[in-house]
Amino acid sequence: AGVVRGSGLVARRMLSNPATPDFNTSVNVAEHSISLRKARAKKLAELKDTTRHSLVAESIKHVEEDEEHMLTADALRKLGQAQLTKEERIKRRRALDTLGVPTFDEFLGQQKLSLDKGAIEILQMNIGLYCNQACNHCHVESSPKRQEMMTEEVARRCMQLLEKTPSITTLDLTGGAPELNSQFRYLVTEGRRQGKEVIDRCNLTVLSEPGQEDLAQFLADNKVRIVASMPCYSEKNVNSQRGTGVFDKSILGLLQLNQVGYGVDGTGLHLDLIYNPLGAFLPPEQTALEAKYKTELAEHFGIVFNSLFTLSNMPIKRFADFLHRRGELAKYMELLVRNFNPATVEGLMCTNLVSVGYTGKMYDCDFNQQLATNMVLKNATKPRDEGSSVFDVESLEELQGLKVSTDNHCFGCTAGNGSSCQGATV
Repeated sequence: AGVVRGSGLVARRMLSNPATPDFNTSVNVAEHSISLRKARAKKLAELKDTTRHSLVAESIKHVEEDEEHMLTADALRKLGQAQLTKEERIKRRRALDTLGVPTFDEFLGQQKLSLDKGAIEILQMNIGLYCNQACNHCHVESSPKRQEMMTEEVARRCMQLLEKTPSITTLDLTGGAPELNSQFRYLVTEGRRQGKEVIDRCNLTVLSEPGQEDLAQFLADNKVRIVASMPCYSEKNVNSQRGTGVFDKSILGLLQLNQVGYGVDGTGLHLDLIYNPLGAFLPPEQTALEAKYKTELAEHFGIVFNSLFTLSNMPIKRFADFLHRRGELAKYMELLVRNFNPATVEGLMCTNLVSVGYTGKMYDCDFNQQLATNMVLKNATKPRDEGSSVFDVESLEELQGLKVSTDNHCFGCTAGNGSSCQGATV
């Protein structure tokens, strides 16, 4: 008992005479998290009052009035998607020719490196191009005007292959806004039934779209891991890249996810954020940027999250158009080649992932999917330009050992600290 009384006396003396001026934090640490929750609840209430409307109308207006979108749409009407993709590839090739850089495959060979598929651990499904946003740098060119969506037949076939491929640990759902596809909730519940980790690549604003009022709770109930796009903690930067009003709705989405336990210690509900640069430069070092994000979002909004992933902007689709029109494509390709890092190759996503498009076609990665860089199976009977689909295999184990299909955009994943769906590779 004497020890206890003595300890109490010491504690009282320390409170009245702290060792240093600010060494006086209350031991009632539970109040600290309560304060954070109160700040979060207050901001949540404010944003709900100011962000009630859907983003769809604003995004359609942006697509129809933004010069970059209008130029791309005009080119698409004149050339068609296949020819437009071919022209884009030629532009990148010309940029590399001026630098005296060989193809990516030849470049790897000079480094005595190669890319082959190992065991498939991630099934990534792009289940549709419809999105409530129309971001300027979107590599899949999604918007509310895109109606391409995965059918039930393709979704169920993918789940059959998931069950037949025990090496797969993760089902990764992307889009568009995947949550707005009619197959999304079936895929989530079936993936979880099979014991897989399920990832939702969420744009955050979808959480406040009409009809999605229960989405945050649905994701939490199924313990879905959320990887959310958040290109900056600054309102100006987010809105300039992703559209008017997107920042406030993104903050609202993060607050809604925090409210159901995402990013909060001890809940097991993982919330990760994705950063990609606003322009033609490489992302900062991932760990340092994560610390900055955590400080900014916690101080200003009471938001918490688990990890930050940094991704390079790939020189394809809208971002490639953006660079080409400004005469910056060659400079950006030079930046990527100059910063090639051989240590990134081992961790590239294309070696352990299969990407399935909304039609059921299979690709080595999501970028190859958008460029129609087809996967070629062993003993393939179809021409290469027809590609391979989920209906051509009995198990995704058949993909192990295939040579990864590459092109000049692959320099984007091997620059600096590397870039993959899980962030930096080194």
